[in-house]
Amino acid sequence: MSTLSNSNPETKQRNLADYHPNIWGEYFIQYASESMELDQNIVTQIDTLKSHVRNMLVAKSEKPFEKVKLIDSICRLGLSYHFEKEIDEVLQHIHKSYVENGEIILEDNLFSLAVLFRVLRQHGFYVSPNVFTKFKDEQGNFNETLIMDVEGMLSLYEASHLIVHGEDILEEALAFTSTHLEFIATESSHSLAAQVKYALRQALHKSLPRLEARRYISIYEQDPSHDEILLTFSKLDFNLLQSLHQKEFGNISKWWKELDFSSKLPYARDRIVECCFWTLTVYFEPQYSRARKMLPKINVMLSLIDDTYDSYGTIDELERFTEAIERWDVIVSDDLPDYMKLLYKSFWNVYEEIEQAMIEEGREYILNYYKKEV
Repeated sequence: MSTLSNSNPETKQRNLADYHPNIWGEYFIQYASESMELDQNIVTQIDTLKSHVRNMLVAKSEKPFEKVKLIDSICRLGLSYHFEKEIDEVLQHIHKSYVENGEIILEDNLFSLAVLFRVLRQHGFYVSPNVFTKFKDEQGNFNETLIMDVEGMLSLYEASHLIVHGEDILEEALAFTSTHLEFIATESSHSLAAQVKYALRQALHKSLPRLEARRYISIYEQDPSHDEILLTFSKLDFNLLQSLHQKEFGNISKWWKELDFSSKLPYARDRIVECCFWTLTVYFEPQYSRARKMLPKINVMLSLIDDTYDSYGTIDELERFTEAIERWDVIVSDDLPDYMKLLYKSFWNVYEEIEQAMIEEGREYILNYYKKEV
């Protein structure tokens, strides 16, 4: 018998939410693995390629636009976490050398200037959007001749999404580029039509790093000027991280299946995979593996508690559950209904797992913030 039927004879009288079922099934359990070791052959290849790319980054150059384009490619290919220090140093130098009082003093085409503007802003450097004034006509409108420069228009469109309040020129740039790029997107014969169509739907500044990396790898590969070392590096790195993420998803899915909440608490949403994906959008780098193991468990527990409050528990039960949480003592769960005991103790077990991990890292102080937020 389920936990609900044992303790809640009035279950049929409760108003239950009509959540759609889990769409993933047990797909990710196939990736569950006790070993989280990375393929050392691939790691060795990556280290060699990484060294080459680092040399490309730190090499002295009198061509700042080429360096910025390299950094942009590294970021969009999902590799920037390997070179955070080097990228910051290069951009510090470029900002110091080619930006005065916030104004970019370099002269170049729309594409290059828009990439420079966007990359500097993405990394926290202030630059004024006045650099785009030179592309306006005497009436103060963006020059219609820019319409033929699709690559430049797309670059300006992406740059305009880093607008801050009061920057009218970027608002105008967004309106101007959006209008004309929408026409380009309908021309299937144009080489950039697919990229334009995607950008109009999902601007780079609002994209998710892993999805952007997978998409951009294909785009970069088709670029005749691509660097073969950088392309190979990006593919190996993406596949290596994907393998790690799959194992993490598998292990968490296995943990979730063993808890069997889908039958014990059928009123609640089964969203463990979604919780894994949400965490991955925040922490995809390998050094944050522990965070990816913890956050989905916390979030799915909070989801269960949320559903209990929103669509199942009675006022009396919820008041007792709230009191138990505030007291933060597993012993008090003995006074709860059976289904709430299960929920409370499972939540407590997740806390103890995190507690042990933090003790091992010497960061027990974090637990106080955990309790406070809960």
